[in-house]
Amino acid sequence: MIENKKKPNPIDIHVGSRIRLRRTMLGMSQEKLGESLGITFQQIQKYEKGTNRVGASRLQNISSILNVPVSFFFEDAPGDQAGASGMAEASSSNYVVDFLSSSEGLQLNRAFVKIADPKVRRRLVDLVKALAAEAEFE
Repeated sequence: MIENKKKPNPIDIHVGSRIRLRRTMLGMSQEKLGESLGITFQQIQKYEKGTNRVGASRLQNISSILNVPVSFFFEDAPGDQAGASGMAEASSSNYVVDFLSSSEGLQLNRAFVKIADPKVRRRLVDLVKALAAEAEFE
């Protein structure tokens, strides 16, 4: 007998990846998010992989817990024509998502937002730009 496994919908995968992105940005565990929703961390794993679809009311609860609008989970979704003002913008935002999904990106983001002085943050940005330009030059 041939098993016909249904592949997750690309939108469900995207929404799940955005849940994971925001949860990790906040430093929240799957278990903590699950507890807040009254479900298991395994269910959160299934949502984040896109294997289980997140219902509308549950997505509303998740958006409240993660402190983002529901629309956050659909930004740059596959087939999204509403925000398609050009490929450069789409690849730019994908780059940001990829960066924030990396361990280094998360560490930098968490540390950066803790810097209260805007002048120090500006100097740090200038330093990173200078290092990137130097690396590009080599």
